[in-house]
Amino acid sequence: MTQPFVTSEIKSRIAEITFGTPKSNSLPGHILEQLAQTILEEGAKKEVKAILLKSQGEKAFCAGASFDELLDITELETSKEFFGGFAKVLNAMRTCGKIVVVRVQGKTTGGGVGIACGADYCFATNDASLALTELNLGIGPFVIGPFVERKIGKSQFAAMAIDADFRSAKWAETHNIYHSVSSNIDEMDALLEQFLNTLSGRSDDALALIKKVSWEGTEHFEHLMPERIYMSASLILEDTAKENIQKIKERLRTK
Repeated sequence: MTQPFVTSEIKSRIAEITFGTPKSNSLPGHILEQLAQTILEEGAKKEVKAILLKSQGEKAFCAGASFDELLDITELETSKEFFGGFAKVLNAMRTCGKIVVVRVQGKTTGGGVGIACGADYCFATNDASLALTELNLGIGPFVIGPFVERKIGKSQFAAMAIDADFRSAKWAETHNIYHSVSSNIDEMDALLEQFLNTLSGRSDDALALIKKVSWEGTEHFEHLMPERIYMSASLILEDTAKENIQKIKERLRTK
């Protein structure tokens, strides 16, 4: 079984950051910390023109928070630290100073939707349906909410959070989460390579300014985070949340 990892490699002035975990690329706390730090480190490099963020494999892009870690959390401070990891990743994407391109090859839920919405440009396949499934656990998409709202608006965000249903990749394209949707991974990767090759030849200063102006008005996101983190961190400690997670884990195991 593959161990959780985060790797980075610079190719033609594009910092390629890959993350992976054995369970549908769900994210434990130490991987969130490493991912956020890697994004900031690569973004600070003068030779880096843009960042490509992707996950391992050909199936799920990211299943959000690690269920195993959520079940192990018993104290509020530990819980706040865990959910704070998602805030760190998204704020790193927002503030790193470089264009962040995200590659979504399959289904994504919860925090994975936040990562897709944190992208400056997002490529996906037809299989890349997405859902905010936090309510199934007994919590809500509070930390990622500002980033999702920025893309789809408050009303659509509320609908996704309430019904917890999957939306298609085409829906995500229509609602500004995905900017390119391909029929399969090979087609997506061909378009992505062409896009990144073009991007690597663009003006550093122009790209930096586009990044800056496109995130104008989001400076308050950082100030929202402590309250949003507390919302999820406190709810996940309740017995009903633990029971919900255990039921979902058992259901997935029998599939």
